[in-house]
Amino acid sequence: MKRRVFLTTTAIATASILSGCKREEKHYSSVNISKKRKIEIKLCTSWPANFPIMGEGVNRFAKKVEDASDGEIEIKVFPKNILVPALGVFDACSSGQIEAFHSGPYYWKGKNAAFSLFGGFPFGFTSDEMGAWMLFGEGLNIWRELYAKYNLYPLLGGNTGVQMGGWFRKEIKSIDDLKGLKMRIPGLGGEVMAKLGVNPINIAAGEIYTALERGVIDATEWVGPALDIKMGFYKVAKFYYSGFHEPGSVLELTFNKKFWDKLNNDIKAIINSCANELNATMVYDFQAQNAKAMKKLNEYGVILKDWPEEIIDEAKKALIKVISEQSEKSKDFKMVWEKIEPFWMENRKWTNISLKNYLRMRS
Repeated sequence: MKRRVFLTTTAIATASILSGCKREEKHYSSVNISKKRKIEIKLCTSWPANFPIMGEGVNRFAKKVEDASDGEIEIKVFPKNILVPALGVFDACSSGQIEAFHSGPYYWKGKNAAFSLFGGFPFGFTSDEMGAWMLFGEGLNIWRELYAKYNLYPLLGGNTGVQMGGWFRKEIKSIDDLKGLKMRIPGLGGEVMAKLGVNPINIAAGEIYTALERGVIDATEWVGPALDIKMGFYKVAKFYYSGFHEPGSVLELTFNKKFWDKLNNDIKAIINSCANELNATMVYDFQAQNAKAMKKLNEYGVILKDWPEEIIDEAKKALIKVISEQSEKSKDFKMVWEKIEPFWMENRKWTNISLKNYLRMRS
């Protein structure tokens, strides 16, 4: 794909674009101009180098942007802890230290409780439903309004699809088995599990396996088979539970807003187009890779389990309490939830009529 796809061919448009870049050079040091326009973007991720699916997807995004712009946009991808720590990307981008990052919005709930809702919530949107709310509901616009307070401009950067409920050293037969259980689980899912008696613990990704192996924690969730198998959790925890806590988790491709606003429209169009492709294809990549990895996990003797109905019922009640508590604490959370809830209810009905019934018939 070449830059001419995105630009008009008139001399007037070309002159206007070049003059716009000259003005940008005065206001933002990251936009470097020579005879041929050159824009360099430092993009940091919360993932290790060449991390499967998520990290690899960002690398492909950067290459596609460079190809589509005929080399005028160069995105340099930095894995976690190279320029900034994995969870330092939000602040680094907000301050202008870097131009962009790839991560997950629920990591920033300490900044604003409402941010956790843009990543997904227990028993909430599937990936299709989340995409519908973001693009054809009010989700993306509201997200951008709230991020603007932090000098940030988010784009959709992928979706994990339904995540698994986690790895447990012992079988969970009743809600009593959750009491006092130490589990690595973030976000609203962690708050819901806390209501059921679990002790949620935040542990860096690189430390999870050792903590599980040594009994520092009793259980952990991560993502799904494709990524979990690479972490080796099946070696120390055989019980693998299906999930309800993250049914369609959003990943973000977020830019420094001052930087984004100074880009010409043709450059924004290229980045948007490539980001849309990243967002659309990542969930399919997860689907394909999870299916392959689940087959291997079965061969390794992993015991796949569903949650007891008692726990599911109590978790739904806990979610209502968490939503109520967060709405009382945060006006932004309350505002976002009031936008989400009617869209969620409406789409649940259609999903039950269509997808749920189809899956029942297929099984």
